[in-house]
Order: sequence, then structure tokens, then C-alpha cells
Amino acid sequence: FLVNATQHNCSNEALSIAAMLSVPPVFLRPSGSTRAADEARNRFAHVDGDHLTLLNVLHAYQHQAQEGGDPGKFCGENYLNMRSLTQAEVTREHLRQIMMRMGIPMTSTNFQDKEYYPNIRRCLLSAFFLQVVHLDKPKLGLYLTLQEAEEVSLHPTTCLVNKGEWLIYYQFLQTSRDFVRTVTPVQGEWLLDVVPGYFEDTSRFAREARAPLERLLERRRSGPIGGAAAAAAAAAGGSRPIGGGGAPIGARPVAAPAGGAAS
Repeated sequence: FLVNATQHNCSNEALSIAAMLSVPPVFLRPSGSTRAADEARNRFAHVDGDHLTLLNVLHAYQHQAQEGGDPGKFCGENYLNMRSLTQAEVTREHLRQIMMRMGIPMTSTNFQDKEYYPNIRRCLLSAFFLQVVHLDKPKLGLYLTLQEAEEVSLHPTTCLVNKGEWLIYYQFLQTSRDFVRTVTPVQGEWLLDVVPGYFEDTSRFAREARAPLERLLERRRSGPIGGAAAAAAAAAGGSRPIGGGGAPIGARPVAAPAGGAAS
């Protein structure tokens, strides 16, 4: 993920996301305050899912510190786990130093660029391409894993608003039902562009999951749909945060919301 990030011009953001994924959950939902906690969580929610929501949270937390705010008060008002956020900052710095020693440059797409968020999503796909699901039963909200053709639902804690046709996920949870947690939508064409060669061999996937990939390949053979066209489709898809979103370290920071969250 971090090595690939430079190719997608988002290593600063990849560092933050990797750090947030490595710590215990940052959102608290105490009994008796579930509604307030859910409302606080929604203030950070990004329309393109959970990875970018985590990025929003860390940026807002860092912005509070830069502005001389009280981190404890900020976390308390927004039902955030301060210990997890502090640990994420330490982990991020540790990873940054490793990348610097390896000579990997710190890069970011300009926050005003329409490719700012699509670049991060493509980078996530390049790392988690083995964890792709396809929307199989839209009315029921059920997805199908490509590897094993297992039916899964999105975890109730997801911030994803628009259920995309293709998603990548970070965690697979097995309870009384199977869930995928921490998800981000990706464009189907990106599967062919970002991970060239892998998805073309449909025989590596479960038989029940091959049809949507074969449709993608047929569209590709029928005419050019990747590259600039895929980027334009992603931009048209509305990769903008609810209430503003996050910016890279050193770029325009996320403004704090009413009560201390991103707005």
C-alpha cells in the first residue's frame, strides 16, 4: 500500500490511512448515547466510504492540535477514542521515517484537483485487490466475494452512502451472517487498469463470480473505456466528502465542525 502510494501521488494520505487501520476503532458508541455518537460519526463521513472517513478523522484531530485546541475535549465531544488517535499519530510518524529511509517520497495530489480522492481509492485497490466484492443482489444489499463466491453484507457501521457495484474491504467478519467492514467503492474499469493482468484471467475466480468480470472484459474489448474515461467517470461519480473532507498534511486542513468535528 505505502510503496504503491507514490505511483498514485498520495503517499501522505496512504500513511494516515495505514496508521488508522492499525489501531483499535476510533469511533466510540457508548450505551445510552448511541444516537449522539452516530450523529458525531456522520459529521466525519465521506461519501466514498470508510477509508476516507478515517482520513477525515485524523486530519480533523491534527487540525485541532495545530490550532491549539484541546484534544481531549475534541474527542469527548465527537465520541472519538483519543488513545487510538494518539497511537495512530505515533504509528504514522514511525512509518514515515521508514519510508524516508527507503527513499520513498512524500507526495499528495492537490486537494483542489478532482483526482485527489480517486487517486487514493485507486491506491487502495492496488493494495487490496484480493479483497474485492461485487454487488450481487442490489435489493438485498448483498455482495459476492470474487475468490470464494461468498455472499456478504456491509457491516452496519459503514459510512458508505451509495452502495457501489464494486467494493474493496479491509475486514471480513463471520458472525451469524458474513460481513465486510471498512469498505471503499472502486470503478469496475479500475480493476483492469490498476492491477493489469490479474482480473483478465477469470478462471482464478469462483465460477459464480466470473460473469461481472467477463462483462468488464467484453466492454474493454469493444472499445477504450479505461484511462482518462475511467478517471472522468470517477470524478462524475461525486467523490466529494460530506461536509468538506480531509486534506493532506501540509495542504489545506479540514475545518473543524460545530463542536469540534470536520465540517
